[in-house]
Amino acid sequence: MNLPQGWIFDLDGTLTLAQHDFAAIRRELEIPAEEDILDFIAARPVAERQRLTRQLDAIEHDLAASVQAAPGAVELLRWLQRQQLPLGIVTRNLRAVALHTLDTLGVRDCFAEAAVIGREQALPKPHPQGLLQVLGQWSLAPPQAIMVGDYRFDLEAGRAAGCRTCLLAGQNLWPALADWHRQDCSHLLDTILAGN
Repeated sequence: MNLPQGWIFDLDGTLTLAQHDFAAIRRELEIPAEEDILDFIAARPVAERQRLTRQLDAIEHDLAASVQAAPGAVELLRWLQRQQLPLGIVTRNLRAVALHTLDTLGVRDCFAEAAVIGREQALPKPHPQGLLQVLGQWSLAPPQAIMVGDYRFDLEAGRAAGCRTCLLAGQNLWPALADWHRQDCSHLLDTILAGN
């Protein structure tokens, strides 16, 4: 494996066990089942948008308190840290929630705070803005970095930014978007170690 020089991760479902019940969140916020939560909120009138944003923020903060690491996530991050490779997070969550989650997992020291990009710092994935911000901080060209995530939005953002992409999921539902596909962080680390 040609090891990328910069590693950008999604958070929920990638470095953590998936815990967001998006259908339940939509019901609680009265968002139609077929709508993207962030897009729906962004399109609402100001007062409603502010109310829904406050509700979503509270839900995310509650979830962050009980987060658990995905298999191999801590080991993967620590190995990459020992190689002195820069690590970033681009999430559709709030940055404060992401930082709280990293604290809970015990890996916040692996990330410079500026390289943790939430929805307040950049347009949410699949837009590539957050990835491009992180790459700019690192002075890396997009092909030198990889976006690792568990969903299509992660892969689309990586592609749009010009990065390599890695899908962590049981099935590769988006083979045209994923350069690599592994089941989880543990399998990804095994692949890396086998090639080094």
